Amino acid sequence: MLKKKLNLWHVLLIIIILGAIFPILFMVSNSFKTLRDSYGTMLNLIPLHPTFENYSLLNKQVNLLGLTWNTFLMATMVTVGKLLTGLLTAYAFRSYQFKGKMLIYLIFVSTIFVPFTIVMIPNYLVISKLNLLNNIIGVALPQLCDATGIMIFLKTMEKIPNSLIDAAKIDNIPNRKIFFNIVVPILKPSIVSVGAIFFINSWNEYVWPTLILKDKSSFTLPLALQNYISSEGGTNFPLAMALSTIMVVLPLIIYLIFQKYILNSISNSGLK
Repeated sequence: MLKKKLNLWHVLLIIIILGAIFPILFMVSNSFKTLRDSYGTMLNLIPLHPTFENYSLLNKQVNLLGLTWNTFLMATMVTVGKLLTGLLTAYAFRSYQFKGKMLIYLIFVSTIFVPFTIVMIPNYLVISKLNLLNNIIGVALPQLCDATGIMIFLKTMEKIPNSLIDAAKIDNIPNRKIFFNIVVPILKPSIVSVGAIFFINSWNEYVWPTLILKDKSSFTLPLALQNYISSEGGTNFPLAMALSTIMVVLPLIIYLIFQKYILNSISNSGLK
């Protein structure tokens, strides 16, 4: 009976792994196919006539270096902003007592449940008034604070022994040094894992940059992808798969490098 249960779990595990890997293999495979082969043998993972023509043509049609730099710059700005505001806000809730503290915290948390469509138009009007349209800063500015990061960092800070912080205060160590020399090093695994997740999410963002960036010179990679899959720009499936493959390279590398921190952060989030 136990053997049958194990076999069932093995089958389920194999199905899950294949379900996760197949889309990536499908994307990479079609990026090396000709236009004719991509439609005739779309599901074949081994190209019949492998070619690098799609990547060569893509490099001629768009500025891949510029697109990658714009995407990297935007994702980095958003990630750094969310980490800084999350850490500082969490430390304030952890270390200071002030009137309305719980109410303010609940207001922060409640922003998680606000749909993006509600704040989209007000944010656009603010960015327009600041003359930041067609600017990467205009994309990043409304996203520099995230309640999810505040919650995760606060829960992690609550595990730091009060005696450690109190001993530092008794030695007249200023809060700035306590924060940077004691709290931040302890939170390094959480900072790395949350930062990696923030970066990957920002890297793949499409809707908000679409509203702000209209000049092709300021496009990010997801916006450039629409030229090959949208009705406005026509559909060139192999080129779209080639650009998609380029898009996933950096996030995949980041995940592979920091997966230990990410998995540990997720597993420890349910432990007290």
